[in-house]
Amino acid sequence: MKILLLGKSGQLGWELQRALAPLGEVWAPGRAERGDLSQIGDLTDMAYESGAQVIVNAAAYTAVDKAEEATEQERCMDINAGAPAALAMVARETGALLVHYSSDYVFDGSGDTPRDEEDSPGAESLYGESKAAGDFAVQTSGCAHLILRTSWVYGARGGNFAKTMLRLAQEREEIKVVADQIGAPTGAELLADVSAHMIRHTLVNPALAGLYNLVAAGETSWHGYAQHVIERARAAGLPIRVTPGAVRAIPTSDYPTPAVRPLNSRLSTDKVRQSFGLTLPHWTVGVDRMLDEVLAR
Repeated sequence: MKILLLGKSGQLGWELQRALAPLGEVWAPGRAERGDLSQIGDLTDMAYESGAQVIVNAAAYTAVDKAEEATEQERCMDINAGAPAALAMVARETGALLVHYSSDYVFDGSGDTPRDEEDSPGAESLYGESKAAGDFAVQTSGCAHLILRTSWVYGARGGNFAKTMLRLAQEREEIKVVADQIGAPTGAELLADVSAHMIRHTLVNPALAGLYNLVAAGETSWHGYAQHVIERARAAGLPIRVTPGAVRAIPTSDYPTPAVRPLNSRLSTDKVRQSFGLTLPHWTVGVDRMLDEVLAR
């Protein structure tokens, strides 16, 4: 089986190269090999010519605040909506399974209960609108698909929130972190491994295709996340300057950004756990494993 993987250089794409390898031949073209989602014509031609039975799109426009700029909005929509629509057309016509990744930003962030797959999108940012448009294009294309909606993704490779907190905790005596946005930090490694599991089962049982929420278990705020990271680093002997009481909780209103962040990023995983027989680990399990790797360097 041939698998076309887009977005190989991202945190998720990097892990997918490993996780998908046991399923078949993984071809992960870079931008110079017509893997650039902003060049939809070339991308479409390449996807047709690949002869892939599975197309995995782990690429996206993720500069959430920059997407609000007038000069960036078209590019964001092309990459996050236009490209998935084109890949879905290829998948429909070739019979391939399309795997696409979505975001909690498709919701307005209201309420305090987890959103499920039946809840209607109501994005409050251009980035969120682009992701919702991409989801809709794939869902209505007629192709076999897995849309995996996730949140707060991190990886040991590249930059992430935890690494930023570790750096600040060694530089400053006080840190202010938003405490009223709630979600589940979800590792790229977990997403990649579960994706491979879902692909394998869906190819055998096409009825499993569809939209699924996929995040780690449990929930926290960015403030709680920061506290966990810093205390684990302190216990590991990292020279932390900030004291436990000096990681200050602040509301989102005290940290304005161009793009609106969802206050409620909780996603229900009942459907994916029941459909695929999964047990999703608590968010601290993946974060601790990532920290062990980072702190050992």
